[in-house]
Amino acid sequence: MSEAAPDAPLAALLAAAQRLETPCGNGVIVWHAWGPEGDAPPVVLLHGGSGSWTHWVRTIGPLAAAGRRVLVPDLPGFGDSALPPTGEGDADALIAPLSAGLAQLTGGVACDLVGFSFGGMTAGMMLAAHPALARRLVLVGAPAMGVTPKRLFELRGWRHLPTAAAQEVVHRHNLTVLMLHDAALIDGLALQLHVANVMRDRMPRRRLSSTDILARSLRQVHCPVHAIYGAHDALYRGWMDALEAAFVASAPDFRGMTRIAGAGHWVQFEAPAAFMAALTTALSAPLNPRSAPAG
Repeated sequence: MSEAAPDAPLAALLAAAQRLETPCGNGVIVWHAWGPEGDAPPVVLLHGGSGSWTHWVRTIGPLAAAGRRVLVPDLPGFGDSALPPTGEGDADALIAPLSAGLAQLTGGVACDLVGFSFGGMTAGMMLAAHPALARRLVLVGAPAMGVTPKRLFELRGWRHLPTAAAQEVVHRHNLTVLMLHDAALIDGLALQLHVANVMRDRMPRRRLSSTDILARSLRQVHCPVHAIYGAHDALYRGWMDALEAAFVASAPDFRGMTRIAGAGHWVQFEAPAAFMAALTTALSAPLNPRSAPAG
């Protein structure tokens, strides 16, 4: 959904947001900010693949209402942000402009970093290279843990289809098999956001999500790491215990995995109250001296 004609939930969020920009290739990363600039470090939310800041439409308000400063970018190559400097690539192409932009906006203050799906993989890779950026990491539905032997679902292509009606059938299918456990939630806002987001996805050659790059990156991440997943996440259907074991083996300071009952991959949209409870617990957990920022 473009900013020119937002739906009501987006209109309210956009009206309260501050738009920020940081350099990216031949353009900028577009960020939105909510909440006060207080004593607490900002919460930074990274969206999933083929997404935008709107993946967090049901999370931003509660965080800002709790008094947190919330920063949410459109990742390079998605939403309103420019392509990364390489002009193409995968999560690895996002690390340089995203980390530089985050450091610019936070003034070097370590944030609480929360990444959903592709954004979780990106967050883990970024912290492995730039550990001072965050004081804790929360991974939501993140892929690339090297657990499943093959993809457990099949997405369908839609760009070649001649009509919007035919494309919508595919969008509904893709939301059903990947994003949401409860198909009744597809109609309305979920479908609107999904269609608007996939139409602005300019990073089609992503392959790292099917590797173990996040598991390998987490070995270099020494801040507390928390995981939140929908219990029915399509990425790990039948493999959730193995996923939790992979986190234990990979992250030096892994604090545990919360499974949200009745929810699928897009857990923060499908079960917003339960997700916020889990996220609040993670964001209030004590930091160990090794991961706490100096000063």
